[in-house]
Amino acid sequence: MSKQNALTEPVYYILLSLLMPMHGYGIMQNVKKLTNDRVNIGAGTLYGAINTLLSKGFIAEYKSDPSKKEYIITEDGRSALNSELKRLRELVKNGEEILGG
Repeated sequence: MSKQNALTEPVYYILLSLLMPMHGYGIMQNVKKLTNDRVNIGAGTLYGAINTLLSKGFIAEYKSDPSKKEYIITEDGRSALNSELKRLRELVKNGEEILGG
């Protein structure tokens, strides 16, 4: 995979949320839960991110119930999530080494 840009924190949590099929409101609630209410994603931000993630092929529409619009992470999205996790681990490692902690 080519070198990838860092994910924003909301996008990181959206992708984590979509390891299982979920609709927009469910994503917003899950992100709040995962971050103990520290990260709150508004509807405009969420649907802008969803459109971007769809266009990059990181998520796809999940067709289970025609009355709900749900999304699921793709293999490319999982790869992006794993790359970001590796990048974050490096950040923490370097910070701990330099700060001694």
